[in-house]
Amino acid sequence: MEKILLAGANTRAVACSLKKLGYQIYSADYFGAMDLQNCTHQLKSVLDQKPYKSCGKFTEHFNPLLIREMALEMVDDVEGVICCAGASPDWFPSHKIIGNPTVEGVEDKFRLYQKLKNSFNVPDTYLLTDSDEAREIVTSTPEKQFILKPRYGSGGYGVRRLDSIIQKTDLNYQEIESDHWILQEFIAGENISASVLSTRNDVQTILTSSQIIGDAELGQREPFGYCGNITPYTGHEKISEIAQKVTHHLSLIGSNGVDFIIKDGEIYLLEVNPRLQGTFECAERALNINLAEAHLEACKGHLMEVTPPDKFAVKMIIHAQQRSQVGDLDFAGVHDLPYPGVIIEKGEPLATVITSGKIMEDTIYSAKKIVKKVYKTLKPAI
Repeated sequence: MEKILLAGANTRAVACSLKKLGYQIYSADYFGAMDLQNCTHQLKSVLDQKPYKSCGKFTEHFNPLLIREMALEMVDDVEGVICCAGASPDWFPSHKIIGNPTVEGVEDKFRLYQKLKNSFNVPDTYLLTDSDEAREIVTSTPEKQFILKPRYGSGGYGVRRLDSIIQKTDLNYQEIESDHWILQEFIAGENISASVLSTRNDVQTILTSSQIIGDAELGQREPFGYCGNITPYTGHEKISEIAQKVTHHLSLIGSNGVDFIIKDGEIYLLEVNPRLQGTFECAERALNINLAEAHLEACKGHLMEVTPPDKFAVKMIIHAQQRSQVGDLDFAGVHDLPYPGVIIEKGEPLATVITSGKIMEDTIYSAKKIVKKVYKTLKPAI
């Protein structure tokens, strides 16, 4: 195999790792980052980044069907396909998929809940069929708090917390579309993710990470929006064991992610990401591996030997604090580079900072320092 097609919202990290292995990369993605260009043989992106032109809002303009259309234009030119977040293996010939051939039963959050509820500790989850049902669930269980989240989707987009005040006054139940939303018990605690490699017969958790969620200092306006990771997580060891059991239970192969909430020492299984995860680069740095290679090998039936992490790695996704025009961000530690001169709307993803080091506090400090440097290069855009 020499040519691989990547499809998803952001393919940059995986593309660059595959290029290091000598593959010729074709990519269909949303953002079209400047540093993705150097890692691909052929690139098609939804955004057409030009000076003084707004990149718009992701939630308004991202359409998986556009990714699918671009990817299908290239699929005949490659031997294999890897789906990242925002793309489905169901779009492509099954014999070309490198990873899980179908993910419908995992990406559908309610179907996933049904698969897991009898074997794992999961928050109570309800499929909403109409507004009256939502209101009845909320009002009949006053001892619990809930979040409303899309049945499909990732990154925490669109997730809203329904506290006691909102339950009574502010929630517009008419916004709930039949079968498109789930109501889930809200568990306040630590957000932890596990990165798992698996074949049909073997499974290994290679890394656990703390998730950065809804961080206003990173410009994230979504209260549950994903902003990055701090790796490795040094707390509850049982997470690795549960993540392996979940992955085996769902018969997943390759590199997959399992998300948890820990509250008062109790572990709740939250979601499963049946693909390469946002912790991709943190895993590579902390473990000194090429995770794309590990994924390829696992899909062939072989688990690479992965030693415990020997350093810390931090990922921070920067969002625009205000409507901003981008300068030259091509400096150390910054990735997913927008083209100079483009306009990023308030709250929209701007760039990604990755740092690593032997001391966690120093690694976090280095990342925050780079984040401040990025913000200083921006100009307010009217």
